[in-house]
Amino acid sequence: MKKISTIFIIIFFSCSNLFADNQIDFLKWKKTFKDYALENDISEKTLDLLISNMKFLPKVIEYDRYQPEFYEDTKTYVSKRSSENKVKKGLNFYKKNKDLINVVENKYEVEKDLLISLMGIETNYGTYVGKMDILSSLATLSFDRRRSEFFTNELIILLKLIDKDIIDYETLYGSWAGAFGYFQFMPSTIKNHAIDFNEDDYIDLKNPEDAFASAANYLRNMGWKKNSHCFYKIDLNTQINKKYLNVSAKKLKNKKKFKFFKKYINNYNDLDFINENLKVAIITPDKDIIPDAETLNPAYIVFENYEIILNWNRSLRFALAVCTLKEKIKDDI
Repeated sequence: MKKISTIFIIIFFSCSNLFADNQIDFLKWKKTFKDYALENDISEKTLDLLISNMKFLPKVIEYDRYQPEFYEDTKTYVSKRSSENKVKKGLNFYKKNKDLINVVENKYEVEKDLLISLMGIETNYGTYVGKMDILSSLATLSFDRRRSEFFTNELIILLKLIDKDIIDYETLYGSWAGAFGYFQFMPSTIKNHAIDFNEDDYIDLKNPEDAFASAANYLRNMGWKKNSHCFYKIDLNTQINKKYLNVSAKKLKNKKKFKFFKKYINNYNDLDFINENLKVAIITPDKDIIPDAETLNPAYIVFENYEIILNWNRSLRFALAVCTLKEKIKDDI
């Protein structure tokens, strides 16, 4: 027992020292970052107001290293996010916001069931938008080395939006990764795609009007094709060359016309309604995270719209979940 206590004390003080070191280094980082921000045309007034309140958040680093997309198998991940309860909540939300959602669908040519699905998976229909201080979250991730360049850029963009009075910094509470609002927009997405739909001279992504229009505008700008295929589950045979199996969401490779894969798909005849000349890819999403996972199972044939969802969130499982929930809501809407 004494030995265990000693080990615990050593671990405790090691972690305490590491935390203290991070805090000291973070203070140094803030000074360097301020100079960099000034060089990027952010006013000293804005920086003096905000940088002093940016804090190093150890929990953010922990969340970054342990995301569901990294450890949940496809069946678990998708079923959690497309449950009957999730569908029911989505339908109730639609009933309360029917007129707005229908107007947005018609204006931007993006299906209402897709918009509801994305909102449901991102924030449980606006009931959980996150409580993290976004400026501190982005500062922590910018300070961290894993994806420093990406998050530094996002932080600079957000500071510019605040500097130009497009976003109110006092409302900036959201996800650990710095995403904001009902659809969890990152600062670069706000800059490029967010819309003041209700024309009140303020973009409020926690307001259904601005949020839904901004999400639809984003999807349209990315090339979403209304009423087109997203994915289908397939039963592959062992003859397929492994090079055609995508396990990463970064970029889908070795896409071919659907008819090219005919000889490798045991249930091909069940999919005979699909245009054989459509370019498609095959994904096997469990291979990269599940030890000894079957290479061929589960497997999915995915289309252009699926890749649009990957642009929204680079996760094979996230895109499958969005499209699954979309189809379930579509059946009942």
